[in-house]
Amino acid sequence: MKIYTKTGDAGTTALFGGTRVKKYNLRIDSYGTVDELNSYIGLIKDQEISNYIKESLLNIQNELFTLGAMLATPPEKETLKSGKERLNIPKIDEDSILFLENEIDKMETELPQMTHFILPGGHQAVSFCHVARCVCRRAERLSVELNDEEAINNDILKYLNRLSDYLFVLARKLSKDLQVKEIKWIPTKN
Repeated sequence: MKIYTKTGDAGTTALFGGTRVKKYNLRIDSYGTVDELNSYIGLIKDQEISNYIKESLLNIQNELFTLGAMLATPPEKETLKSGKERLNIPKIDEDSILFLENEIDKMETELPQMTHFILPGGHQAVSFCHVARCVCRRAERLSVELNDEEAINNDILKYLNRLSDYLFVLARKLSKDLQVKEIKWIPTKN
């Protein structure tokens, strides 16, 4: 199978099920941003961090691939004429969301209470978490907009919302693990 098909040379691409749309289509932008997020999570996973966190991130990467496939499937193509699901993969669901919530809760037990906003930075791994968090928020905003145009599975929106929280708490956890001082945002007058 060749990596290039030439079918997108005119600025269109195929959704799951064969429908062709412009490459700037909101659905494409949504799952393309999820793909970008997945790449940043790969950067975090490649840092010198605990194997437990790496395994959690690998799980999240797999979930994001599933989420992207769900976003790539327009509602009219979700089922075949026979009534069977066209996308025959596990879906993002309440268990996916609970995994993130449980991981957040575990990490927070080890962290001091937040008293201020925290500025991103201090270590490359921490900064990658903050970049991924921002990309996750963009994916969430695009998915919310897509949902306003045509309904998507609500668990996608919940998952992205919870994942951005996870990435923020992970940045704090990595700051602690890597013995990096968190920089509090304290507004000052010039």
